[in-house]
Amino acid sequence: MAKTFMSNVFAYMFMALMISAGFAWWFGTSDLFYSLVNPETGSMSILGWIVTLAPLGFILLMNFRFEKLSSSSLLTLFIAFAGIMGISLSFIFRVYDISFIALTFAITAGTFGVMAVIGYTTSTDLTKFGSILMMAVIGIIIASVVNMFVGSSTFDYIISALGVLIFTGLVAYDTQRLKRIGMGVEYGSALASKLAIMGATSLYLDFVNLFLFLLRFLGGGRD
Repeated sequence: MAKTFMSNVFAYMFMALMISAGFAWWFGTSDLFYSLVNPETGSMSILGWIVTLAPLGFILLMNFRFEKLSSSSLLTLFIAFAGIMGISLSFIFRVYDISFIALTFAITAGTFGVMAVIGYTTSTDLTKFGSILMMAVIGIIIASVVNMFVGSSTFDYIISALGVLIFTGLVAYDTQRLKRIGMGVEYGSALASKLAIMGATSLYLDFVNLFLFLLRFLGGGRD
């Protein structure tokens, strides 16, 4: 059961990544981008702020309405979430060369794959690392906000390096956690489908954050 469950999780996650990549490329390489950002000032428009904040709203809705939503409704929200996330990530095509984006995506995929295998196969209980990693995520968020005002390139480099390490660890932790969930749910049930979607959301966020921190860490921005 765990193998089938995890196969569904990774299938949903792969689908979401492809949707996000498509929307990111579509908006980032066309004039649609300027509906999000003012081309003269470089500041975000009202629509840009909505798109930036909307993914958080989707995550909260999916979590708080999990028990009442049907699996099809949850999947619809998940697909919409992936699309909005893609639009919010479209800026990377304005900041980095597409070849560098592709290379970083490949590195992210390789790192993710290795850590997912480790998380799935290891006999070591990673539960104790979960709370530590989540606290580290909160610390990274606070540090990033502070650096928005400080503007230190060295501090940004350190934050990026720590972000890569934290989300690399989270991939293994979340994979093991989801494997255990898969061992305890009934095959083919609506609950199993809903849990697979939520599991895919967790791993999707791990992948995207690892990718973004690697972009920042490795550099490659356009002049």
